[in-house]
Amino acid sequence: MTSSEPLDVDPVFALHRRGKIEVSPTARVRDDVGLAMAYTPGVARVSQAIAADPLLAELYTWRANVVAVVSDGTAVLGLGDIGPLGALPVMEGKALLFKEFGGVDAVPIVLDTTDADEIVDTVARLAPSFGGINLEDISAPRCFDIEARLQERLDIPVFHDDQHGTAIVVLAALRNAARLTGRGLGDLRVVVSGAGAAGIAVTAILLEAGIGDIAVADSKGIVHSGREGLTEVKQRIAERTNRLGIVGPIEAAMVGADVFIGVSAGKVEEAVVSTMAEESFVFALANPDPEVDPEVAHRYARVVATGRSDYPNQINNVLAFPGIFKGALSVGATRITAGMKLAAAEALAAVVGDEVRADYVVPSVFDPRVAPDVAKAVAKCARRDGVSRRD
Repeated sequence: MTSSEPLDVDPVFALHRRGKIEVSPTARVRDDVGLAMAYTPGVARVSQAIAADPLLAELYTWRANVVAVVSDGTAVLGLGDIGPLGALPVMEGKALLFKEFGGVDAVPIVLDTTDADEIVDTVARLAPSFGGINLEDISAPRCFDIEARLQERLDIPVFHDDQHGTAIVVLAALRNAARLTGRGLGDLRVVVSGAGAAGIAVTAILLEAGIGDIAVADSKGIVHSGREGLTEVKQRIAERTNRLGIVGPIEAAMVGADVFIGVSAGKVEEAVVSTMAEESFVFALANPDPEVDPEVAHRYARVVATGRSDYPNQINNVLAFPGIFKGALSVGATRITAGMKLAAAEALAAVVGDEVRADYVVPSVFDPRVAPDVAKAVAKCARRDGVSRRD
């Protein structure tokens, strides 16, 4: 193996040297007594008690506050299929963010398989070590099947962040944008560009929240029930969206639309944006190049959001997943329900409160209120939905 020393000239590489996380003890072993309590023979008493009552693992192991961040490396950031080793720095980064923003411990796990059955079986066998599973950067449509099968098989939360983290933050931002213009979600007609993991989840949560109507477009145009060759996931979405019966390319749906949400990287030209309704919102979330240039978007839209940190209104999943898992783990939730996702979005939107303005419809990721407020709302909803195992 060749030396990587020259790469450390780049400060990004220097930061990543030896990884970004480590395992630190919460108990110290200083003498024979401590050793006997932390390990043999004392640990045997704890192990026997847990074997007799598995729920004690929540109290006497790390399980109650640790999440597995799992990926097969097939859909990483804007990089695509770069494999498990290429994905590992991203999973380490996700684990770092869990701890920094939510106080939740996380372990990055990359799998050397893209077979859905193998992924499900592997994660299920690892699950006794964890209180939750965060699926990450697994390509569609496999990600939908993998998440559903794991949640059915396990009694801990399974959460595909590329889907639901994005959807929750989008809903929070859209709630505040609508409030800024004196409208409700039911008054809005939305166009979603992209029918992958994020696009499907954004559409689903907006429907749950009571959006007026949505048209979803993929690379072949508007998804509608009469279109041939739809996947099972797209067929289900087609049956719940596009009440106006729009067919053809995305441009047809953009005319008079109140909201554009881009999660596909497909470019939308200025002439198309100009056909949207007055007081419209453009959420162009592709990184590093938004579907609509922000400068162009500002010429026509009242509120503009991107996925970038160098523009206002960044739609960043860090606003969601640390607090969601913190709340779910705090009550021993067995799953993350649709209600818990809606509660997270409402709590996130409420952080902005009366300070809402066109360039501030979502809080900063560094706002210290975000994770605690989201966690509290998620925990409360978990109890209400009957998926919590403790108060």
